[in-house]
Order: sequence, then C-alpha cells, then structure tokens
Amino acid sequence: MAIGKTRGVFRFGGEGGARGDRLLDGARAAGLCRAYEDLNLGAFWSTDADGRLTYLSPAAEAALCGERDARGVPLLDLFLRPEGEGERTLPFVFARKGRFERVIVRSDGEDGRTLWWSISGEPQTVRGSFAGFLGHVRDVTDERQSAEESSHLAMHDPLTGLLNRRHMTRLLEKTLTAFALQKRACATMLIDLDRFKQVNDTMGHAVGDALLKQVAERLVRVVGDKEKVSRLGGDEFQVFLPDTDDRGLLGDLATKIITSISQPYTIEGARCLIGASVGVAVAPFDGSVTDELVRNADLALYAAKGSGRGRFRFFSQDLLKAAEDRRVLEEDLHDALARGELELFYQPVVRAENNRVVGVEALVRWNHPELGSISPARFIPIAEESNLIRVIGEWVLRRACADATGWPGGLRVAVNVSPVQFADEGFPAIVASALASSGLHPDRLELEITEGVFLQEGCTTDARFNSLKGLGVRLALDDFGTGYSSLGYLKSAPFDKIKIDQSFVRGATEDQSRNQAIIAAIVALAQALDMETTAEGVESFDQFDLMKRLNVTLVQGYIYSRPIPHEEFLRCLAEGDWVIEPSGPAKQRHYRQAMFRRIGAIHDNHYYPVVLRNLSVSGALIEGLVEVPVGTEFVVDLGEGQLAVSTVRRSRKSQQGVEFEHALVSDGNGGLCTRHRVSPYQLAAAGLPQGGGQEGPTMLGRGEDGKITMPAFVMSSDWKGSGAPG
Repeated sequence: MAIGKTRGVFRFGGEGGARGDRLLDGARAAGLCRAYEDLNLGAFWSTDADGRLTYLSPAAEAALCGERDARGVPLLDLFLRPEGEGERTLPFVFARKGRFERVIVRSDGEDGRTLWWSISGEPQTVRGSFAGFLGHVRDVTDERQSAEESSHLAMHDPLTGLLNRRHMTRLLEKTLTAFALQKRACATMLIDLDRFKQVNDTMGHAVGDALLKQVAERLVRVVGDKEKVSRLGGDEFQVFLPDTDDRGLLGDLATKIITSISQPYTIEGARCLIGASVGVAVAPFDGSVTDELVRNADLALYAAKGSGRGRFRFFSQDLLKAAEDRRVLEEDLHDALARGELELFYQPVVRAENNRVVGVEALVRWNHPELGSISPARFIPIAEESNLIRVIGEWVLRRACADATGWPGGLRVAVNVSPVQFADEGFPAIVASALASSGLHPDRLELEITEGVFLQEGCTTDARFNSLKGLGVRLALDDFGTGYSSLGYLKSAPFDKIKIDQSFVRGATEDQSRNQAIIAAIVALAQALDMETTAEGVESFDQFDLMKRLNVTLVQGYIYSRPIPHEEFLRCLAEGDWVIEPSGPAKQRHYRQAMFRRIGAIHDNHYYPVVLRNLSVSGALIEGLVEVPVGTEFVVDLGEGQLAVSTVRRSRKSQQGVEFEHALVSDGNGGLCTRHRVSPYQLAAAGLPQGGGQEGPTMLGRGEDGKITMPAFVMSSDWKGSGAPG
C-alpha cells in the first residue's frame, strides 16, 4: 500500500484504481487520531533531532509527566533505565536512529507501581539529515502482569505458592549441569508427610489444604529461602541446597524440618498432628543427573519411612539392594507365623532401689530359616506398612499372656501396641479375649502405647482408652518425649507409667547435655500424676547411678539383662525371688555398632582390605592386619567416598582399635557416616575403589620406577579364610 500526499490530501491506494481514488482530507485524519487517543487505544509522540519531545498524546503525557509539560523533555528521561543488558533497549535503538518496533520499557506510576510500555518509532529526515522520530506508544501493564501471572502459575504450586515439580526439575537440571563442570556439590531432600492422609480423610480436604499451606510456611522458615522449596504434589515436598555436602549440617537441617512439621497445628478450631520423613541425596556422590539424584533421594525417603517414620535417611548404595531385600522379606513375613518362625524374648524390668525384678517386656524375634535372626527394627516397619502388624501383634499379645500365666509370683508382662492396632475398633475385644483364654489377671498385663495414637484427638481415642481401662489392664506411655509430646493427653489419658526413651538416657551423662534436666522434669511430672517411670536402655553405672539419683522408679537395659528366650527366663524364675545385681562398664562409652563388613585401610600409599568389627562416633575396631604399632596413622575407607583419618590407639594380634580425627555423624537411621565425602572424580584420580575393600593389598600412587615397597606390617594370614562379606 502506497501512501502519498497530493494537493493537501492523503491519497491511499494505487494510482488510478478501478474504483477511483479514495481521498481523506487532513481534518478527518486528525479526527481519527484524536478518536484513537480518546479511546485509550494508544498514544502518538514525536521528537526533534536531539530526542526532545515535540508532541505526546494527552493521556500518555498525564501518565508519564504528571502535571508538567512534555514538550522539550528528552523522551528517554520518561522511562526507567533498563534492568539488564538485553538485545534491544530504547537508548540503543535511539542511538542507531533507525526504525524500531515494540521495544518494552518501564516507568514509575503515580501509585508507586511500575508501568510497562510498548514503544515504536520511525525516523524522519529533512533534506537527507535526521530530523527526529515519529512514533507510537501503548500501555501494556495489564498484559505484562497477566503474562507474569501465567508464567508464575506455570512454575509455582497454586495452593502453597512454592515452586512446583516442573520448576524444581528445571532448576536441578540446570544446576547439576553447571556444577558437573565446576566439580561442585549440591543436595536435595524429599519430604513426605506422615499420616497426612488420615487428616485429609477424617477432617476434609479443606482442612487438608490449610494444613499443607502451614507446612509450606514452616518449611520456608526452616530452610530460609522460598526459592529452594517446592511442593511436588499431594503431601510431598522437595528442598534444593546448592553447594552443600556436609552431612552433619544436612542431618541437622533434616531434624529441624521433622521437628518443625511435627509440632501441633490448629485449623478451624481443630487440633491435628502429623509427622514427616526425609530422604537426602547429594550430588555427585549419589547421582550426577536429576533423575538419578531424585530416585536415590526417594529410596532414602522410603528407607526412612520404613524405619519407623519421623526420621531422616541419607542415600547409600546399600539401599538399592535393601529395596529388593525388603520386598523378599515382606513375602517371607506373610508365612513366618504359620511356619513358627516368630519367638518371644523377655527383658527384665527392675526396681532400681532393690534390684528386684517386677516385670518384663515381651519382644518379638524372627528366626528366618535362611537369614537367621532378623531385628524387629527391620521387620516391624514392614509389618506395619503391609498391615501384617495386626496379625503379628495379636499373636504376641496372646502368647505373652499365655506365657505369663505360668510364671510364679505376680510379675507383670508389658506388650507393645502399634498405633495401627490401637486404631482398630476391635482391639479392646482382642485384649479381653487374650486375657480370658489365658486366665491372666488383667492387672498383670501392661500395654505400651506410643504417642502416635494421639495424632487425632477425639472421642474415638478417648473411648478406646476407657474400654481398655475398663478391662483392668495397665497402660504405659512408651518413648515419651521423642514424637508428639503434649501434656494435654497426659491429663486425659489414664496412663499408669511413663517410659523414658533410651535416647535421653544415652546422652544424659555427657558434658553440657540437657537430657538430665529433661529426665528430671519427666520424673517430676510422673510423680505429680501418680505414675511410675521406667528408664530404657541403661547400660553403664554412671547412667544407672544418675537414674537412681533422679528418682526413676524402674530400670530396663543391659545393666541388668539383655532380652532372653522364654526357656532361659523360666530357669531364672525357678530360683525364687529374682534379684539381679547390675553389671556393666563404669562409664557410658560412645555407642558402638557391632558389624562384620569389609572396608579398606590406607597407609603409606598401600591400600589394605580389612574387616570392620564395630563402629562408634569416635573410632572403630578393624581386623586383618598384624604387627601394627600403636600410633600408626591410617585413612579408613568406609566406602562411597567416606574416608576417615584415624590413629591406632590399641593393637592386639590382628585387631586394631582406631580413633578418628573427626567424629562421625548420624546417618538418620541409627547408623553413622562421615561428615564429608571425597568426590568420585578425586577417588578415580587417586586410584581408590569407590566401593571400599579390595581382594588384596594395592599400591597407590606408585613412583616413576613402578616399584612397590614392603609395608611396615602385613595382612593377617587368615584374611582370605575370614569369609568377610563385601
């Protein structure tokens, strides 16, 4: 379309069209422009050669200049400086003095908000020289805000305002790609809410949504940065932590998250309690790409939930095998009762003032035909998840009652009750049936109930307690202080005893520990409510003496006896009044985990396979080398990049007790791990195995001549016959 000017009119169209020229005089053109401006469809502007305004539509002049006259004002002064170095900015295109279209600029509005404009311009020339611009400008603030809102909704969770799965995945992918080149670490946490479904199902989706919003707020407070927290969907959340690989700090953060989320919530006047489990994976150790890292964090989360919920777990290569082992164990557990593989052990509960046994706790053991004895810590979570706990729990209850009937004297038997069992409306009837069929007096049965049963307070829980107390049985609050502690339910629930969890006992004698004050407060509370107290897990005399000094009523732990089979228990009872003299170490030692695992030890560039016999926060017992002098320094390779500098403090034949230079930290599942790890890149460069443990001594970092020097000590002659597992 050609635009030309003839005899004072604008001519549109080609010369000599079939329908003739369509003429529009200047007055009508000006009228159309005014109508365009009045309808607020856009504005016109013009400048001189110096960029100063010679015209600006009235509406735009009011928005951009206020009450001042726009004429003579530099156009660029009306807009804010560009925020970034984009491809096209208004100063840039102005300097080029060429045509430009739809350049986006910003200005300050009267109400303090930012206005966005789309501006276009056409250069004008007079006798071949640049004479200024004629242009168009339009307010696009609403469009810009709408686009930003759409973009925000596409990348954020609409309920909580956190990043959504899509955004978090992109962030992880981008970060992992950049960090791989820079050899930097980053961590991710997957968080799953425990028992959220119960809240959603019993209190409604509106309450569930409100609860998720509060969880999101608590997560942001703990993490400290909203842009590092996402909601993946449902009750799953994810935290992203760049440049973080310190597992001590990560464990502390996971614990804070669990503690914060586990505090009570008040929603629409109703009180509800939930928990959280956390899985942690760190790149590049646990995965160098997004899918791998998230999968491994998910495996760690699954392990945390399987270990009893309300805890965290770091990923380890063992979890890949553990997932398959768990599936096999679940299948075998279905048939364990029918095959007679379950057995009850009994651990004495002793009155501290006179060492007299007044009761026992029934503890179930699984004698697997191929795997041997399996810890309850492994199979009870499987039983709870697969709903086998009801069947197993009823068997334990009935067997314990039947066994106790034949005991001389009035010893009580304590039986653990899972929250899943307690929630069953038929549970009181099962207890009544067990008492009736065995003939056991109700006062001799003590049901140990954890705080998990109070996640949903209400008439159902109260009715269950009333039914059980109506039977005449005793009730004990187990693991007090470790979960969802509240004085409110101590006021209403008819407990006869509070059991002090061993985690408080274990650290009570350590310097600057607050556990002693906590135990003293629990004892005072129990005395005020006319309840007994039992301290669990007492192993050393300093712990034992402290419990007596704090007036704890009963003591249970290795200081008196380990759990023993029923036959051995009966032999002890046959001697009459059962009094056990306490025995054990004088002082609490760091908790040592007994094990039999192949690892590696590095000394003078030699890598030796050894067996790890036990492990504590401060040291380990290794086996497989002889003639090792006290004071020898080792680097102990615990596998997966976990290298601990250590010194031999005790050496006897083929066993060495080593002390770590830096203490280990909790892995969140009752185990220990190093605070930092050596990256896979560094392990490969040093020629170290990434799994730990080799078949024979290996020389690391040989000299140019390739010679291997004779080490200062040698491998134990029975190494190859030790049968140490990998």
